Amino acid sequence: MPDMGFRLNARVNCNDLAAAKRVLEQLLPNGTVRESEGELLVEAEVAAATARDLNRTLLSALRRVEKKTRLRAQWTSPDGTTESFFDYALKKVTKG
Repeated sequence: MPDMGFRLNARVNCNDLAAAKRVLEQLLPNGTVRESEGELLVEAEVAAATARDLNRTLLSALRRVEKKTRLRAQWTSPDGTTESFFDYALKKVTKG
């Protein structure tokens, strides 16, 4: 399956926001990461075969820094389909 460009909108909660922000900035160099009300808000464009793979990679990297990190992410594919995840679990798919 060829790589597609996914648009990410996510919220990251953890006790060490500075460490999580460094990880996000390394993984998503062209994205934006900002702090708001005790969490990180993330927006980026990322290429991969599936949203599930992207989500797993991102959360695994964050949890290496802090085990209790929580990720709420929406990955939107070029065809407009949005997959919503809470941590590793797919919660909702919305067709575009």
